[in-house]
Amino acid sequence: MRTSIITTRLARLIPILVFLLLLWQTRAHAQYDIVDTGEDQCYNASAAITCPSSGSAFAGQDAQYAGNQPSYTLSGDGLTVHDNVTGLDWVRKCDTDGDGDLDSDDKLSWVEWQAYPTALNAAHFGGFDDWRLPTIKELYSLIDFRGLDPSGITGSTSGLTPFIDTDYFDFVYGDESAGERIIDAQYWSNTQYVGTVFFGDIAIFGVNFADGRIKGYPRDLGMNGTMTQFARCVRGNTNYGVNNFIDNADGTITDAATELMWQQADDGSGYLWEDALAYAENLTLAGHDDWRLPNAKELESIIDYTRSPTTTNSAAIDPLFTCSTIIDEAGNTNYPFYWSSTTHANYQPSPGQWGAYVCFGQALGYFGPPGLEAWVDVHGAGAQRSDPKTGDPSSYPNGHGPQGDAVRIYNYVRCVRDAAITDGDNDGIPDASDNCRFVFNPDQADSNSDGVGDACDGICDCPYQCDFDEDGFGTALDLGNLIDVLFAGREDTQDVTCPTVRADADCDGFSTALDLGILIDYLFAGAAAPCDPCAL
Repeated sequence: MRTSIITTRLARLIPILVFLLLLWQTRAHAQYDIVDTGEDQCYNASAAITCPSSGSAFAGQDAQYAGNQPSYTLSGDGLTVHDNVTGLDWVRKCDTDGDGDLDSDDKLSWVEWQAYPTALNAAHFGGFDDWRLPTIKELYSLIDFRGLDPSGITGSTSGLTPFIDTDYFDFVYGDESAGERIIDAQYWSNTQYVGTVFFGDIAIFGVNFADGRIKGYPRDLGMNGTMTQFARCVRGNTNYGVNNFIDNADGTITDAATELMWQQADDGSGYLWEDALAYAENLTLAGHDDWRLPNAKELESIIDYTRSPTTTNSAAIDPLFTCSTIIDEAGNTNYPFYWSSTTHANYQPSPGQWGAYVCFGQALGYFGPPGLEAWVDVHGAGAQRSDPKTGDPSSYPNGHGPQGDAVRIYNYVRCVRDAAITDGDNDGIPDASDNCRFVFNPDQADSNSDGVGDACDGICDCPYQCDFDEDGFGTALDLGNLIDVLFAGREDTQDVTCPTVRADADCDGFSTALDLGILIDYLFAGAAAPCDPCAL
């Protein structure tokens, strides 16, 4: 008899577990994991150092926080690379002319780049026909800050380290014999800047895997005529880079997509890099004291590339956040650069002098024909560049580099911490924003607009114990309302007094549902205990 009951209950459990697996897969695709920068060396304001202990100067930098380490798998045919963290598949080689090597002849114009995925799909390249142009966030997922910026170097590129893993992806520096600079290894994305750069040029964001930057590059005109860049197509995980921000109403914003919690507003001050690290390490906010300065990839993840000062009169970030305004080098209202914890290392005598930042306002540069230079947006809101970690901004009256990048040194801070996202009813809506946290209600229907979902209107105060629809099957917290929906065919609508159904026999937080006996509790807690902390 007991064997028959257990068999019956196991049979009931199987479709539930299958459903939950499908639900989990759906939810997993709504999230995306940020790949770590790969930086594994600590720096002070000029040189490489042994990573400092907590509370010491320069503690809390990128190399001291291990994220999702870069991990790739090469396909059996050698044509594609699978990113084991993001789930994205990439074309391994950018040899677009098919001559067996990678050089300047493989660079494409914007028009050619738009047509490139069509050719790959027609050929079922790598066995797939869904190749596409990557967004800037997808493309930036490949950047590896173990690279060293070769800006200013000429001649041999032997011994240089680019900002991409060459064990899996092909790469070549710019060809000086073709009139290029060594740093001319820019790659197209499909993300257009919503503003314009230089003097009204339409711009497309791209990643330079030679010097480790994001910039908005003129779409049509380059240094030697038509703008051309390398092209690397992608497929899979179309949710990568799609944020899901939740206002926690406590001065923090959680991105349920990346499971990171952010400081909602900066403190209105600019800091040297060392002081920015210390500020983040010592911040206590919303009851949390484990804040840190975000690495470059984490910081770039919250850029909203649909926004800019000239198009939305805002910073390039979701309106849930607050950004201070500044008066920029041109005397206009703008938004700050924000420090990351990532050192932008180079081949100079002081390799650790520069730190990576992300522009949430216009990326100004002092640029123009000789005698007609002006401060203009040269790279776009959403660019990632770098600044000296210490010094006096007045020492750079005309900026720095070929486009005269504005040097501010005292950049702003927006702290981050890891956030555990809970979803007690497994409906794909995080508890922090779910209008009925204990009942499966993915549609979040609230017909009377009382802030409480229809699925929770009028139900009891102890939802893990209730049998709301009187079907004899308790609503278990671990499965939310799923059991009742499957077995009764309708949503829970009322509460009945049924202490047996409502008990939590083993105190694990998952109620003991009559339809499955204590089997669920055994599966999740491993043992039963004579306890009912929420019984009437």
